[in-house]
Amino acid sequence: MKSICIKTNNNCLRKYLLNELHSCNLQNVCFSQCQFKHYHNIVIHYCGNDTEHFIHKISDILSYLVIDELEETFLKSSISQNYFYFDALEKKKILENCFSICHDDFTAYFDKKFSYLTEQFYLYLKEHKSLVLTGFIYFRLKKYFSLLDEIVDDAVTQFMIEKEYLEFISLLKLYINSQPVHCNTLHLVSFQNHFILLDKDMNVIDVQDYFLEAKYLSDITFSDNDYLLNALLNLLPQKLYIHLIEPSVDEFLNTLILIFEKRVEICTDCQICHLYQHSKKGLKS
Repeated sequence: MKSICIKTNNNCLRKYLLNELHSCNLQNVCFSQCQFKHYHNIVIHYCGNDTEHFIHKISDILSYLVIDELEETFLKSSISQNYFYFDALEKKKILENCFSICHDDFTAYFDKKFSYLTEQFYLYLKEHKSLVLTGFIYFRLKKYFSLLDEIVDDAVTQFMIEKEYLEFISLLKLYINSQPVHCNTLHLVSFQNHFILLDKDMNVIDVQDYFLEAKYLSDITFSDNDYLLNALLNLLPQKLYIHLIEPSVDEFLNTLILIFEKRVEICTDCQICHLYQHSKKGLKS
């Protein structure tokens, strides 16, 4: 017979373990609870012939417990310790970014965490009869905490990029609202990340003509979108019609919408839209 004693004084963790033990349908298993001087103990007895499977199953349950019940607390702790200089709202946003990172790459992150946790629990329980849950987690799962620190670092990087982006938007909005309108109407035709800027008479505007009067250029590269943005900042239209030849709005168009706000109108069905829908060659001119 193989017996495992799990020691914890955390009522939430204790309830989680008991619920999982009740629902896992392990054969030849019984468990009980007892309170000793220092810890509340959950004792699990197995009298079957497949001890390896039994230990693996308990290791799985404990691994899910760490991820489901404790991981958010660990992430918050990492943020507070390593990035203490952010305020409460910023830390909350970083935590949300952590969740997004794990969600967007769920399989890779989950598999990496879960496989490491189950291995560590299995190796320990194979040789020991009792496990002090909190002590084991903090002293034997260092690689798991290192992985969480990596996630937090990525979340902070993402937060800083988002913060700089919003500051960039704010500065350009301030500039636009402080300058007089230079033209009444411009048309921007968008198709497969390609853009054509037209004046009110539907003449094509060469955006590179505004290079020497640049209001903004990227610190990294002088991309086509940089030139287009600079042209718009110089021309400062009262109304900017964005004609979507395909019904999609990319990141650059979202940026323009944020900067020009109420001056922007999205169009998908007009004479200009129809013209460029039937003349894709014009989009490459």
